Amino acid sequence: MATAALVLGIISLIAWLLPLIGYPVTIVGIVLGAKSLKSEKRKMAMVGMILSIIGLVLTIINSILGVIIASSL
Repeated sequence: MATAALVLGIISLIAWLLPLIGYPVTIVGIVLGAKSLKSEKRKMAMVGMILSIIGLVLTIINSILGVIIASSL
């Protein structure tokens, strides 16, 4: 699970460009990272979680900016 969290964290750094893809990828990455913190691959799980959280923040910012731009048209 830690490896999956890391992979999803890396993918989330690209997926934030499309919020419909970014939200599920980042949320699943955070959940898998949190579940695998007790495993032997703790560092990999932590890095995956951090990358997913960064991706989630970027996705939220992208969504907010999209709503602001769409409402100003």
